[in-house]
Order: sequence, then structure tokens, then C-alpha cells
Amino acid sequence: MTTARANRYAAAANARATVARLLILVATAVALVLVAGILLVVLGANASNDIVGAIRDAAKFLAGPFDGMFTLDDSKATVAVNWGIAAVVWYALGHALARLLLRR
Repeated sequence: MTTARANRYAAAANARATVARLLILVATAVALVLVAGILLVVLGANASNDIVGAIRDAAKFLAGPFDGMFTLDDSKATVAVNWGIAAVVWYALGHALARLLLRR
């Protein structure tokens, strides 16, 4: 193998590693927003606060496909379960995609 070809493969591997790190970062950030949203709902944070409202809106958007998956007697428990499942799925999906990128 020539040096130019080896450099090309090394550059491609570095690019894939960078994209994998970015995917892990985004997946972790999404999971953290969802967990923060869960905590704000369960602890009964003031919804009229701008920061609380922004985090809850972002969490509701990110949990969209999972919202209403389970319906429990307590609305806070329902949010915690549905958004918790969303956090786990987004986190696991991001890490799984990153692992696929890092495969040879």
C-alpha cells in the first residue's frame, strides 16, 4: 500500500471518528434535555418561567414519537415513563450509530 493511500484511509477514519463523536454528543444532549424535562415536570417547576418553559417544550418535542405510549393514573408518572423511554432510545440510538461508523 502506498503512503498516499494509507494517508487517505487515515483521513477517512479520522472523519468517521469525528462524526461518531458528534453523534454521541448530540444523543447525550438530547437525553439530558429529556431528563431535565422529566425532573421539571415531576418536581412541579413553575411553567411560566421562561427557562422551565423552554426546556419543557424542547423535551416535549424530542419525546414526540414516544408521548402517549403509556397512560398511567398519575400524569407526572406518565410523563416520566414516556419521556424516560425516549431518553433511553435516543441515547442508545446515537451510540449504536456511532459504533457502526467506527466499524471497519
